[in-house]
Amino acid sequence: MADQLLPEWVSQEALILAYPHSNTDWHSWLTEARAVYHEVIQHIINASGVVLLLTDKTDIKALNARYAQVPGIIIIEAKFNDTWVRDYGFLTVEHNDTLQAIEFEFNGWGNKFNADLDTQVNRRYLSPLLASPLISYPEIVEGGALEINSSGHLLSTANCLFHKARNPDLNSANYQALFTRTLGAQNITILEHGHLENDDTDGHIDTLARFSLDNDIVYQGAQNRVTDPHFSDLSNMAQELRQAFPDATLYALPLPMVRHIEDDGTSTRLPASYANYVIFNDVLLAPIYDAPEDKDALDILKLAYPHHQIIPINCSALVKQYGSLHCITMQVPKGLLQPRFIEKALRGSYVLDPHQ
Repeated sequence: MADQLLPEWVSQEALILAYPHSNTDWHSWLTEARAVYHEVIQHIINASGVVLLLTDKTDIKALNARYAQVPGIIIIEAKFNDTWVRDYGFLTVEHNDTLQAIEFEFNGWGNKFNADLDTQVNRRYLSPLLASPLISYPEIVEGGALEINSSGHLLSTANCLFHKARNPDLNSANYQALFTRTLGAQNITILEHGHLENDDTDGHIDTLARFSLDNDIVYQGAQNRVTDPHFSDLSNMAQELRQAFPDATLYALPLPMVRHIEDDGTSTRLPASYANYVIFNDVLLAPIYDAPEDKDALDILKLAYPHHQIIPINCSALVKQYGSLHCITMQVPKGLLQPRFIEKALRGSYVLDPHQ
């Protein structure tokens, strides 16, 4: 039996975050971005989770002071290029009731950005916390490009997988073999349609379509904007999903219009997606954008996840860097980490000494 990538709704014990610092692209709105991170941290702690907070050394003193009396945080001094840990953080697979952390190679979303530090994060800073050794694969695959359900049906997109700067020698059959061998995928659907303007990821599935707990699908639609340039492509994606999952209920999220105005008056459309939500145990953290569609999006998520507490998180700051809530996080299923680290964190937040 092959290992199988775990869906996000399994029992989680921790969440990984890479805290924005002044030498990252967040420097122009660092306070706004950090406020989102602190809100996420509080909700994870409230959900009885532990936060693994990768942090630049210049921020350790302030963070330690802020959270000294707050159980549930492990502060880890680390160097990284980007805070989008969803795409370079380790993934978790299960084999015969044993959990295993794995990683693929990361190359900055098809060599668009420098990733020399990101590629070392799992091995250098996170692997000492694991209950078993990290397994590495040489293929280039980003976590945000993968979505799987409990039966092993894996969703991804052609725009991302077949990008010439990722794995140029891999075709559909090669990916089928790769994802079967490494992730235990029983079926694979690679969507030909679906992309958001100015999305640096080339169409990550976590901005487009997500499985719900009963194997129905929540997707980023555009029915509320029939004249929008996205309408045709997202409608075609919805048709692909209907064909691939004829028995599933599809929940269409409205499409927001979010723009960033530069100092010179230049306006840029941002790739805001309501599908970029985070599931952590019985909580669903939902991105909103100060947009008229926010309420409708939250109502749809309540229909798709009736047993979850839906908590809106204003991600207007995050999307200025062309990502959102799911992109900044990576979940850690219960049982993957050494229990002593979890037990210590729940007694009180602390700065990790990898030798302790």
